[in-house]
Amino acid sequence: QGYPVDKPVIGELTPEGAARAAGLKQGDKVIAINGERMETWTEIVNTIRAHPGEPLQFQIERNGKERSVTVTPEAKTVQGETIGLIGVYQPMEKSVLGSIKQGLVETYYWTREIVTGLGQLITGQFQLDMLSGPVGIAVSTGKVAESGIYYLMKWGAILSINLGIVNLLPLPALDGGRLLFFAIEAVRGKPVDRQKEGMVHFIGFALLMLLMLMVTWNDIQKFFL
Repeated sequence: QGYPVDKPVIGELTPEGAARAAGLKQGDKVIAINGERMETWTEIVNTIRAHPGEPLQFQIERNGKERSVTVTPEAKTVQGETIGLIGVYQPMEKSVLGSIKQGLVETYYWTREIVTGLGQLITGQFQLDMLSGPVGIAVSTGKVAESGIYYLMKWGAILSINLGIVNLLPLPALDGGRLLFFAIEAVRGKPVDRQKEGMVHFIGFALLMLLMLMVTWNDIQKFFL
């Protein structure tokens, strides 16, 4: 599939976009727009977004030759803001080392998002009825699978990161809870009473099952009722 790079190069084009209609092609290097030099993909996007419905003079390099192409971005309103779009995607590259690096970047991003979501749940900024359980995951997995194997694999990776983080939370009945008891034993210098520890894990497991039932019921109401 490749990974996105911030280079001033045209990626894939949409069939009905202004870029294809104007004659731009995948792989074209954008040197300047309206005389302003472009060094990154981000600069290209910002320039196009800022000029909805206005003709833009693209200076490009194709097969070692420079040429000029006029493209008029389509005006589209997104979240109350009118922006310009020409129907092109960010350029992608493929390499083993680059893919590993991008995998680490994606893992960090989703870890941060999940931890932030858990923090919002604890502080009340994230409502319980916004959570999804097995039913919601199954429905979402079916929809993602329709988009292809790449997106399904990425979805599986996100679920794995989510499961790993949740499992490490210092809650009874989870691995994080066991680690918490190990830490307590290390500080005390002696083991915790196994009967008391077992009771704590039992109560924690019961509460987790109750939460699971609530989330599952929310999913059933959301998707089937």
